[in-house]
Amino acid sequence: MTRSPDTDFPDRKTVLIVHAQPEPTSLTRTLVDVAGQTLRAAGHEVLQSDLYAMGWKAVYDEQDFPVRADTGRLDFVRESGHAFEQGHQPADVDDEQRKLLAADLVILQFPLWWFGMPAIMKGWIDRVWARGLAYGRNGQGNRLRYGEGGFEGRRAMVSVTTGGPAADYAPRGINGPIDQLLFPITHGTLFYPGMSVLKTHAVHGAGRMTPEAVEAAAAAWRARLVHVFDEAPVAFRAQNGGDYPDGHELADEVAPGLTGFAAHIAA
Repeated sequence: MTRSPDTDFPDRKTVLIVHAQPEPTSLTRTLVDVAGQTLRAAGHEVLQSDLYAMGWKAVYDEQDFPVRADTGRLDFVRESGHAFEQGHQPADVDDEQRKLLAADLVILQFPLWWFGMPAIMKGWIDRVWARGLAYGRNGQGNRLRYGEGGFEGRRAMVSVTTGGPAADYAPRGINGPIDQLLFPITHGTLFYPGMSVLKTHAVHGAGRMTPEAVEAAAAAWRARLVHVFDEAPVAFRAQNGGDYPDGHELADEVAPGLTGFAAHIAA
């Protein structure tokens, strides 16, 4: 007797893997394949956005607004909201938003290029994170952000590969700690619109790995993904949880003596 997938896997989730690496033999693509295999074996549905294969339009410009609210001046915030609310977004943006909203977990998989994500992935964020969806939801402006917003209820994770060794990204490493380098993505891009962000998964020294090291990295990735829905997210401080009385700065009694990124993560 054939049973439905939901019966076989009562904890079935949907995972969207967005990746940006054109080389099929790269470590990035290996980890994408490992993730897909592991998550499907656990009963989850896996969606993918292979940005290079899709020929994703990375440049956010006037072509994203075929029906303008103001033809005299290009205001991206206004036009983004107008296009989203009036149903005038390009078809590729609509498609990606549907995948994103269907996902319980979003994984951004990319190689670290100049201390950030590849431009094609940044362009995916720019175009898909529409006003009225990712921010400015229900006309609330900045009142629903950092822990609240259109993507609330979803998990997100950055999975990154670096060319340099782990020592370069250690707390006193020359490149800076990996969590601080990626803070604009984890806190700014993912937590800002309400996602619960998991600890970054980083694999270092990608360009010098032996086959044995690649298999070890793949095994570690498999092991983590098996329990990915049981992990506690990073304890970023919510804007509306009381730590930011004016919605802008931490209260004096919160994390006294701490400044910078560390102050915005609860102990």
